[in-house]
Amino acid sequence: MVRDGIAVIIPCYNEALTIGKVIDDFRSELPEATVYVYDNNSTDGTAEIARTRGAIVKYEPRQGKGNVCRQMFRDIDADCYLMVDGDDTYPAESARSLCAPILAGEADMVVGDRLSNGTYAQQNARAFHGNDLVRAMIRWIYGYGFEDVMTGYRAMSRPFVKTFPVLSEGFQIETELSIHAVDRRWRIADVPVEYRNRPEGSVSKLNTVRDGLKVIAMIGTLFKDYRPLKFFSLVALLFCIGGLCAGIPVVTEYLATGLVPRFPTAILAVALMFMAALSLATGFILDAVAKVERKQWELRVYRQTKNG
Repeated sequence: MVRDGIAVIIPCYNEALTIGKVIDDFRSELPEATVYVYDNNSTDGTAEIARTRGAIVKYEPRQGKGNVCRQMFRDIDADCYLMVDGDDTYPAESARSLCAPILAGEADMVVGDRLSNGTYAQQNARAFHGNDLVRAMIRWIYGYGFEDVMTGYRAMSRPFVKTFPVLSEGFQIETELSIHAVDRRWRIADVPVEYRNRPEGSVSKLNTVRDGLKVIAMIGTLFKDYRPLKFFSLVALLFCIGGLCAGIPVVTEYLATGLVPRFPTAILAVALMFMAALSLATGFILDAVAKVERKQWELRVYRQTKNG
């Protein structure tokens, strides 16, 4: 496999209206880069247009952006991966600013931040798509404040890409990339970029409610996998609160009368406290497993980096 210096990777689904301009813009800004377009079952001739503009076109039959990214990361070998959507909403003029920290070895993921300069809110009628909620959740769980979690404009290093386990199938991929970068302590940089709305006739494939719920579910799943002690401690706390609410009246009545007339309530309280203890024990066990897995992953990253 020949390694590219910079690989511009573009996942596409029915972007015939814009893909030609996107390829031309990035080839103009990064003439030394190789442009890859992965067509995800388009029916409007996207792949044909991309091929005529000089891009390397490949096909991914499994529907969903996450599936496309999984295959791109497996197939392509490069020093810097610049991922961008094919809808002409991200400026090619910022491409070098995103790639520079990766090529200089100063960052492992550079995020094209649409939100800091306000252009995303100005251009997009459905501003943020839940970005604020997702950012708040990641900040609370992981302690890191992303400026823009769900941007599709990112530059990534080779070790980052080759050791990133893609779990999602659809638009959750951006959130998964962000959480993985924070949890594994990759070096992250933000570069503000100008956002422009889709041209007339181009339609977004994102469903705010459906895909937003999938993103929140992905955050919960990764929270459980990456931070099991914190996750199950919260579950244990909820069970404990329920057990106390059910059990305190029973204990109070027993101390006053020596009787336990509400026996079912007493059983419920004991069961809830048992579940709290079980959840806490589960958290400790899975936390130990996660630490072992993290050590193994660090060794894999070290080998990947050492082998170039």
